[in-house]
Amino acid sequence: MPSVELKKISLVDLFLWTIRRNEKDVVNMYDSLSGIMKISTGGDMLNFGFWNENYDSPLSAQKNMCTVFARMAKLECGQRIIDVGSGFTTPASIWHEQYDPLEVTCVDINFEHLRNAKQNRTQRAKNMRVNATARILPFCDQSVDRVVALESAQHFKPLENFISESYRILKKGGILAMAIPVVQKPTSVVDLGVLAMTWSSEHYEAAFVESVIRQQGFEIISSEKVGSSVYEPLTEYYVKNRKHLKSKIAEQYPFYVERILYNSLQKMKNVSKKKIIDYMLIACKK
Repeated sequence: MPSVELKKISLVDLFLWTIRRNEKDVVNMYDSLSGIMKISTGGDMLNFGFWNENYDSPLSAQKNMCTVFARMAKLECGQRIIDVGSGFTTPASIWHEQYDPLEVTCVDINFEHLRNAKQNRTQRAKNMRVNATARILPFCDQSVDRVVALESAQHFKPLENFISESYRILKKGGILAMAIPVVQKPTSVVDLGVLAMTWSSEHYEAAFVESVIRQQGFEIISSEKVGSSVYEPLTEYYVKNRKHLKSKIAEQYPFYVERILYNSLQKMKNVSKKKIIDYMLIACKK
């Protein structure tokens, strides 16, 4: 059997993705690292999952996150939804199963993710894929029922642009919903440790997210922090299954990538327990 060429990830690139965090860096990061999530979960969703005793494997926890998020966003049959930062569009497929008929437009800055997304025949006529930035959403004023960002808004910079664009395109009474990793207060390298280098997104404070939402004219109708059901069980799953996952990752990535991942997860669990970081589910109405 021919050997598989390992994906090369430069530690310099990793450093620059973390420091600059511009849109090109986000695309390059996901192009390089989304394969680790696929290996670790066996699927192509890019969220951490919402874990409990009934959802204790990556795919089941990720699907549960999609379900919990949809309920918070008050998705209903017949709505027009814009999914911003849609990744490989799998959440949209789940929502189709739960709320059909549904019109979902999947927006992502990463063209390759949209191009490679799986989509069955019945969904093809209902889903559109738009390669665009969250800062400028290419939709008419007051034309959609929901704007959703499932674990993607942490990359949107400045966040205010995405919030204001969401307000513009939503109909009166429409809802913006986000699932977003946050910090509880300003953090430093001392607080985050290795995460200061590997958490390649904006470290938005929870209070800041809420203030921006209100400043743009939205009414917050639901806000919940669920980090203990996200970070900690995810880390525990990885540690329990590390031997197997480590060997699978080593088939595609250099050994040091898994080592960094493992140390990052351990630190993520630690700072989650200390409430330094959290995970916010928030919905607001226009």
